[in-house]
Amino acid sequence: MPTIKSSYLGNLRTQATHVLSGNALLTDAPLDNNGKGEAFSPTDLVAAALGSCMVTIMAIIAEREGVSLESLSWEITKIMQSEPRKIQEIQVNFSWSGPTFTPALSQKLKNAARTCPVALSLDPSIIQTITFDF
Repeated sequence: MPTIKSSYLGNLRTQATHVLSGNALLTDAPLDNNGKGEAFSPTDLVAAALGSCMVTIMAIIAEREGVSLESLSWEITKIMQSEPRKIQEIQVNFSWSGPTFTPALSQKLKNAARTCPVALSLDPSIIQTITFDF
C-alpha cells in the first residue's frame, strides 16, 4: 500500500494525500522559480520535515523522561543554492519557554534532534545549522 498519493493540478501545483489519514497538502513553485509562492514549495517541505522530525524524536525522548515539550517552538530558514539549484542550508532555531531541563536531558534532546531520520537522510552537502535556546 502506498504511503502518499499525489497528482499534478496544473500551474506548477501538486497535491499530496496521506493515504492512511486522508490529509492533503498542496505545493506551489516558489516566486523565484516561476511559481506563485502560495503554498509550501517541495524544498520547503524538506525543511519542514527536518524540523518536524527533530521535534518528534525529541518528544519521544522527553516523554520517556516524563517531560512535555508543549512549550517548544522552532523557526526554519531554508537557503537555496543557485547552481545547481538545490538546498544549500537548513537552519533550525529551537526556542523553549518551559522549565529548565537538566543538563543531561538537554544533551539527550539535542542528540536526538541531530540524529533524527530526516537529518540522517539528507545529503551531507546540505548544511544543517541547528541552534537550541534551552
